[in-house]
Amino acid sequence: MTEPWSMASAEPPGSPRRTGPRAQRTAEAMQEASATGPDFPPLGPEGDSDANAEGSRGPSSSMTTRELQEYWRTEKGCRKPVKLLFEIASARIEERRVAKFVMYQIVVIQTGSFDSNKAILERRYSDFQALQKSLLKTFREEIEDVAFPKKHLVGNFTPAMISERKLAFKEYLSQLYAIRCVRRSREFLDFLTRPELKEAFGCLRAGQYTKALDILVHMMPLQEKLTRHCPLTLVPVLCAVLVCHRELERPLEAFAAGERALERLQAREGHRYYAPLLDAMIRLAYALGKDFVSLQERLEDSQLRKPAPRGFTLKELAVREYLC
Repeated sequence: MTEPWSMASAEPPGSPRRTGPRAQRTAEAMQEASATGPDFPPLGPEGDSDANAEGSRGPSSSMTTRELQEYWRTEKGCRKPVKLLFEIASARIEERRVAKFVMYQIVVIQTGSFDSNKAILERRYSDFQALQKSLLKTFREEIEDVAFPKKHLVGNFTPAMISERKLAFKEYLSQLYAIRCVRRSREFLDFLTRPELKEAFGCLRAGQYTKALDILVHMMPLQEKLTRHCPLTLVPVLCAVLVCHRELERPLEAFAAGERALERLQAREGHRYYAPLLDAMIRLAYALGKDFVSLQERLEDSQLRKPAPRGFTLKELAVREYLC
């Protein structure tokens, strides 16, 4: 049997490998160069890959400038029936040495069918306030009718006020999600996923692979539901899952996570994770007795089309996510 490393290079498994070709287009570079968080599509109608599925139509070349501006304004603020249901299931008062605040438990469920992967997360009033402030910078016109509960000088910890806030935040999140450009924005996605993902990648950097894996597996269903218009967004998380399973000596689970990541990358050879992921999958496939030759051929073809200097390994890329 031919060993997997002999076809792509003379280096044995475990040695640094070359990454795939760098992104050739400016748009890809802007999307993929950042190592501080997941990849997001551009905002607005240009980044809406499922626009047709939502009943929108493309602009006509015969439209005047004013008509085009009105068209995109309508598209940007387009609302649709909510597919995710936001509930504020409970709230608790947390007291620390220098602060006292209320933590609201958010439950996110997919509507229309039984959802066995409901997401549960906690946010405090200041988190909602930070979301509102950031959204106003970009979507002031779109969210002008979305009510945000004001902060009071006194009475913030009374049962009546907490109950009122629970209902207000439920309505607030539902209304934001109903606005297409808002629910696809980095601000909205970060509010719902970034704190937990940042903690998970911090655990990965610290070698706490079991804890990191628990958080990642818990958050993946929610991230997937929120980013179906952009499959690439889930790639860093899937690769982190692969790394955790591999470090915990679970090659089958690691390989399964890698397959899911490769499905999302497909022909995106310029993506920063493409070559490191293929390299990791070749080694896993060889160790598991699976077909590593086809994976090796993909890597070699990619490197022949656009040779690139040696870059990061998959683990080195993963530990650089969510550093800020």
